[in-house]
Amino acid sequence: MFAYILMGGIFILSMIVQNSLKSKFAKYSKVPLGVPMAGRDIAMAMLQQNGCGDVQVTSVSGQLTDHFNPANRTVNLSEPVYGTNSIAAAAVAAHECGHAVQHKVGYSMLQLRTKLVPVVSFASKYMSWVLVAGIALYELSVIPLYIALAMFASTVLFSFVTLPVEIDASRRAINWLQGSGIVGGQQLDYAKDALKAAAYTYVVAAVGSLATLLYYIAMFFGGNRR
Repeated sequence: MFAYILMGGIFILSMIVQNSLKSKFAKYSKVPLGVPMAGRDIAMAMLQQNGCGDVQVTSVSGQLTDHFNPANRTVNLSEPVYGTNSIAAAAVAAHECGHAVQHKVGYSMLQLRTKLVPVVSFASKYMSWVLVAGIALYELSVIPLYIALAMFASTVLFSFVTLPVEIDASRRAINWLQGSGIVGGQQLDYAKDALKAAAYTYVVAAVGSLATLLYYIAMFFGGNRR
């Protein structure tokens, strides 16, 4: 019963954090910068000043779909960010450029996360099938179940490795926005608040994935299984 309460609590917390993130970005999307720069301008300026001039800035569809792709060296900004002059657009654009800077300087946690990507992709694709096999064959062998849990553990590790990567990218974003004079005073506080709200989503995701792993371990290897 405790496990169900815990999982339910994490789900509710996740919904609260997601709604808070959307609310804050909607709010700060209405606050213009003191300079005539849209998200794409912020991104290009930060990339140039950090020696990442070979990274391209592109527009992608959707909302909160912004990301840096190290494979083709592109900072991909959602349409509301790419062409909008606002605190939210500046914060998001600078954050994604923070990842590009991490890639350039060889930030260790980003390198670790990149190495984990193929492992996590494989685990996410086949984990459910291995888990079903593990449950079906439990009385014969626990090895498939161990494999399934190890695969899930790799996704948990990925979630926790992501945390310092995202926090560091936000730190680089805020430092650059402040140092360049683009934001300051109350606007700087707004930018920090927006990025902090985004960071909370990764924290909840990491805690939720760990709780799920512990739940599976307790369920399958608790004292009542044999």
